[in-house]
Amino acid sequence: MDTIIRLLLLLASSFMHLFSAIAQPPNPISRITVVGVVFCDSCSSNTFSRHSYFLPGVEVNIECKFKAQSPKTTEQMSVSVNRTTDKYGVYKLEIPHVDGVDCVEGLAIESLCQASLVGSKSKACDVPGLKTSTNQITVKSKQDNLCIYSLNALSYRPSKRNATLCRNHKQW
Repeated sequence: MDTIIRLLLLLASSFMHLFSAIAQPPNPISRITVVGVVFCDSCSSNTFSRHSYFLPGVEVNIECKFKAQSPKTTEQMSVSVNRTTDKYGVYKLEIPHVDGVDCVEGLAIESLCQASLVGSKSKACDVPGLKTSTNQITVKSKQDNLCIYSLNALSYRPSKRNATLCRNHKQW
């Protein structure tokens, strides 16, 4: 009798394990987001100062290259798009999931993203300052299955320097 009970318990636990494996959701898809900001460098200090402000309506070109490597394959993906900054001066690119590329876990990913200024709608601040991003910070969230590539800030400056506003800053 003990043998039959043990066998039934073993079978029941096997089926429960099988059903729990079937009920598990598939691995969540990782997402990649590229973000950055554009500001008006009012005093041409090449940094965000108390006189600077974020620029809405600026067109930015974003280029990214991703190379994923595994023992069996090497995959490459390139993206080049234009985005416009929102009312806070932020541009954003959501990159759709690519089969075989998991930015959070899995394959090792070599990536390079950069952004370049295309044009400003602001007449008061339309001379390119920091034209192209060269650095990025990567943040990976396992909980949200998300990788964020934050690019360094881009800037414009006014065509004429306001001497009163910028008296403590160096000349161009």
